[in-house]
Amino acid sequence: MQTALRKVGDYVIRRCEASDLQAVIDINMAALPEHYSDYFFESILRELPEAFILAELNDKIVGYIMCKIEFGFSNFRKLGFVKKGHVVSVAVLEEHRGKSIGKALMVEGINGVMHRKADEIYLEVRVSNTSAIKMYQKLLFEIKSRLRSYYRDGEDAYLMALDLS
Repeated sequence: MQTALRKVGDYVIRRCEASDLQAVIDINMAALPEHYSDYFFESILRELPEAFILAELNDKIVGYIMCKIEFGFSNFRKLGFVKKGHVVSVAVLEEHRGKSIGKALMVEGINGVMHRKADEIYLEVRVSNTSAIKMYQKLLFEIKSRLRSYYRDGEDAYLMALDLS
């Protein structure tokens, strides 16, 4: 049994384990239009387990965040190659939204990325996902650019980033 990183009401926020991956994949399929291979989830868990975080209620996984570390140009400085976290995917089942679970997952995902000494963290979000955008802005993420036709269905995304340095 994993130790809780934090509690949000009756929800437990904890790190993902390999045995949790099928539940995570099921949430991804139910909550998001973008899907990944089972291997992709496994590789992210192997790469950065401290930033692959779950929300659980009564031993049922209801949300997750998975992040990875990349190296590339900074979203904040004109010049420079930096170590940055990338929020690959975050999802909460619909009936559990609006209960601060997404925020708790984000905070613990950011903490996991900071554990690896990243300079910044970024994510892509649908321009129509106003509730997520507001949450990210409350966490001090800034909109850095608009990515045209980013999603398979043609919708644009905002690239949002947070300076961790």
